[in-house]
Amino acid sequence: MQLAVFGGSFDPVHIAHEAIVNEAIKELDIDKLVVVPTYLNPFKNSFHLEPKVREKLLKKVFLNNLKVDISDYEIKQNRAVYSIETIKYLKNLYKPSKIYLIIGADNVKDLNKWDSIDELKTLVQFVVASREGFTNNDFVQFKNLKIDINISSTMLRDEIDLDFIPIQIKEDIINLQRKEKG
Repeated sequence: MQLAVFGGSFDPVHIAHEAIVNEAIKELDIDKLVVVPTYLNPFKNSFHLEPKVREKLLKKVFLNNLKVDISDYEIKQNRAVYSIETIKYLKNLYKPSKIYLIIGADNVKDLNKWDSIDELKTLVQFVVASREGFTNNDFVQFKNLKIDINISSTMLRDEIDLDFIPIQIKEDIINLQRKEKG
């Protein structure tokens, strides 16, 4: 079995996340793609949407994709979890012959700051999802998924643009916004 892992805050989930998963399934020789929402990104000190809400939104977006599993492993830890821990957990659970770890282009520059990065490099093959504004020179040594949707969750948190929200969860996002505004 060959496995791809795509972790992140998904705060909120947007169409680029959906495109990354679909492109990975199309381009990588994999049997399963596991999406892993964080409880809290180790490089951040807070989140916008509650972890269980993000997990529920992801499950709704990928409900009809039989190759995709949404893992609650990191959320259940109730703390920031390093990628090395998650990869070891998934390796033990799925027993894959190969693991691809999908990261966004914006993460490449900070890979050297990741916990146990040298060990992680022995366990996975990194795959970079490219995005406008990030040069390919930064990640020529990695397998690449061309996405080029210029959106980030940070940009969406600042101002929700429903054009960038997957259709399956637009109503949920609108309702969450209403709740926030009281």
